[in-house]
Amino acid sequence: MLDSPFTDLDRPPLSEAALTRALVRPGGLWSGITVVGRTGSTNADLAQAARDGARQGAVVVAEAQSAGRGRLGRTWSAPPRSGLMFSVLLRPEPPPGRQGWLPLLVGLAAVSAVREVAEVDARLKWPNDLLAGERKLAGVLAERIDSAVIVGVGLNVSVRADELPVGTATSLAVENASCVDRDPLLRAVLREIETHYREWSQADGDADACGLRAAYLGVSATIGREVRVELPGERVLTGRATGIDDSGHLLVESKGRSHTLSAGDVVHVRPHAS
Repeated sequence: MLDSPFTDLDRPPLSEAALTRALVRPGGLWSGITVVGRTGSTNADLAQAARDGARQGAVVVAEAQSAGRGRLGRTWSAPPRSGLMFSVLLRPEPPPGRQGWLPLLVGLAAVSAVREVAEVDARLKWPNDLLAGERKLAGVLAERIDSAVIVGVGLNVSVRADELPVGTATSLAVENASCVDRDPLLRAVLREIETHYREWSQADGDADACGLRAAYLGVSATIGREVRVELPGERVLTGRATGIDDSGHLLVESKGRSHTLSAGDVVHVRPHAS
């Protein structure tokens, strides 16, 4: 059972009414914002809503998740009200071949908001992990449900060092962010998503025409790096990440050949000391 939202004054609850007043407006992307005390997974909740015909722009935010998931089936958990855990429902019109940019778009929106509001130099590891240095600050998970796409975000905000699940994780608090108030952070992320999504949609998903590719590359921690990519089937590819293609796939140069990767777990390889 979730404890009272007012027992930890450093982690106040989010206000559904305040968020709705600030973000839901005629002609805007966001059609409704729901804040729940606890759920299994906000992605799973919106997936069911999508099957039931929910409108584009539905947002579900959880104060706590019991079955949150990251990429490759990994679990994602945090103490109640210590992070932003939310999902958005999109019904994109650009062709499916360009919709691989959606999780990258949401990752870019999250990085932009964190840099602006929290003043933390966050960067993106392909496809959509937010890093502070080499430690993971947030993750993004996209899932297709028929013609809809559900994109979930999990961002560590006030998680303390002793609450982090692994040594490779971090939080805005650990990074000495100037803001660890989840309300302005969530508003900023959703506004950034709306801006990028509108521009991407108007360009029919052309990542160059709307400036999405250039903006993503500008905050990428992966492109130009030596990487090791763990691929399905226990295969491993090592090489240099050289770019992102028109579908949002990672381009890796290895042994004189260029490889296009739509999925895989990327590890940044530290350069050897000379």
